[in-house]
Parts: sequence; structure tokens; C-alpha cells
Amino acid sequence: MSGPTHQYSQDQWVPLVDYRRNGIAECTIHGSVAWVSGDKLIHAYGGDVTCYGRSMMKPYMVKVFTKELEEMSWEQKAIAVSSHNGDTEHIEVIQTILSESELGLMQTPLSLPLMQFGQQRRRPRRLYHSCSGEHAAILRGCRKKNWSRVGYVWPHHEFFLAYLEQVRGVLGAKWEPKVIAKDGCGLPTMSMSVVELARLYADLVTKKSDDWIWEAMVRHPDLVGGFNRLDSTIMKSCRGKVIAKEGADGLLGLAIEHPDYPNGLGVVIKIAHGWDMRATWYVARYVLGVLGFEFRNPYPLERQKAYLVDGCIPENLRSKMVSIQPWDDWDPDRDRWQFDYRDFAPVPGGDFAPAEITHHPDQLK
Repeated sequence: MSGPTHQYSQDQWVPLVDYRRNGIAECTIHGSVAWVSGDKLIHAYGGDVTCYGRSMMKPYMVKVFTKELEEMSWEQKAIAVSSHNGDTEHIEVIQTILSESELGLMQTPLSLPLMQFGQQRRRPRRLYHSCSGEHAAILRGCRKKNWSRVGYVWPHHEFFLAYLEQVRGVLGAKWEPKVIAKDGCGLPTMSMSVVELARLYADLVTKKSDDWIWEAMVRHPDLVGGFNRLDSTIMKSCRGKVIAKEGADGLLGLAIEHPDYPNGLGVVIKIAHGWDMRATWYVARYVLGVLGFEFRNPYPLERQKAYLVDGCIPENLRSKMVSIQPWDDWDPDRDRWQFDYRDFAPVPGGDFAPAEITHHPDQLK
């Protein structure tokens, strides 16, 4: 069997973040960033690479059923667009979306919770998969629309065709994905460019009142992701002005309501090597920071510090980058000694450093 003939070069990737140890870059994170307002490209850095929308597209997938699922609770609505950790709070809500007899229709892969604490002795379950909330909502929506629930994960099912129309409503009636692939959860995922993804997220802002998706996500951000998840933390920090959604293999979508962008602002970050929450967090910290949002740093690096490449930010906003520090003031500079070793090393000929040096390195601040 021959492999797929479609190949898309990703040679446009550019450096986004450096991790430096005492000023020397030891690790460089590559990727692509796009800023779109309305249908206008504001800024692009790293090329308009082709990728899959993955779970970042869940708000658009669930738009197919917003009328049919209107009667659900806010918690059920939030879990419908989630990529959750599989915690108890997530599983409890998902189980209320379908009857017990309907849970067997779910086609998510058998999985363990995305994040586990302590020693766990569980068997894999479909409910633990991070996409199980969405699958449950799709099954409920299909029942309400009188669509067959058999084959709901197929690309020729009514659900996917209706989802495709949701995307065409923003990108154009004749828009076609170059490639359709099977996502990790079994649903179809469409290829599109980073700029197209950002345009879709800008549209979420201007149409936030058309359905319940925006409100559900900002009401219950921890159901969308979970403990220490980037998208959940962003939504809690930005107090209803931003919805954020992670996508597998390096995606973060930001739909930002901001007075400087009346047509909405969509920002998409794609990390070249796949999902890297810390690297994505640093980029998001600057994107939100230059727009005036307070958003904390990620947990500190081990004896390194992060430096963002200013190309991630539009030129007119780069002056605001100086006020953002990607480490906390109380973080010690653990990647260096605060003295010159030559002050204490023997000098040529066997003598030690000059006698007038009276300080000791342990006393230095």
C-alpha cells in the first residue's frame, strides 16, 4: 500500500522562544504565530503553515448542535467543548449528558485520565478520554436531530458535513480542506492554515452572542481543560474577555475581545515539535500582556530563563514587551554564580587572589 501523496513542507518554522542558561540559548522552540482581526491579517510570523485544527476546532464542531443542546446545563455545555483532564468533576458531568444505555455508543478510544496524581490503579475507559465530553454532546445532538448515531465519527456523516458548513460560513462557501484525517479521538480533523485558524477564532468574538459557547467556556473554564491547563488558566485570568482552546500537537487558539479590534481578534500559536505547554505559555503570556491582560508566568524552568523572539508580536505592540518579564522577581538566578571565579582562583605562579578581596562567595547576593 502506498502512502499519502499530499505532502506539505513546514520549512517556514521560525524561532519563537529561547531557553537560556546564563545568557546562552540551550533550547530554541520553533513554530508559527498568526494574528487576524475580522478577515484582515494583522501579523504573521513563521509562515502560513498547514496543520490540522484538532481539538482547537471544538467550538465550531459543537456549533452544529447549539440549538438542540440549548436545554443543557452550563456545566454540560462547557464539557461539550472540552479537552478535559479526566478528573472526577469532568466524568460526573459527562455521565449526565447521555443515559447509561447510551454511553456504550461513544467511540472515543479507551484511555486513562490525561493527568493523574499519585499511584493510580484504573483500567482504561472511554469516558476518561479527553474528548469524551464532545462525543457525548455529539451523540445527544444527533438524537435530537434524528440523525443516525451509527458512524457519527465518519467524514460522510451528517455531523461532519454540517461542521464543514460552519467553517465555510467564515472562510467562504467554496472553501475545501486540502486533507481530512482521523483525529486521535476518531473524529475527522481538517487541514487548514494557521491564518485560517486565526480567522475562525476572530469570528468567535464577533458572534459570541449568537449561541452559548462563549459563555459556557468562561463560566466553567476548569471543565474545558482542568487543573494547570493553559486554556483554563487563560480564561480564568482574562475574566470573560478571552476564550482559549488547546489543540493537540502544539496548537493554542485565542479569541480576544478588545476595544482596539472591533472586528474581533484571533491569535493562533502553533509549536513545531508538538504540544509543549510551557513554551506555548510563554508566547501566550506576551500576546495577552501586550494587549493589557494580566496573565501569570508558567512554572519556572530549571536553571534557565525564557526569552521571546519579538517577531511573535506585531510591530506596533512591541514597545509594550519591555514591561513583561517571563520569570518572577522572586526567582533566583540559579543558572549562574554571582561572582567572578577569577577573584578566587589561584593566579599564575601559585599565589592566590589579591589580599584586598575580603568577601566570600556565600556572602554575595
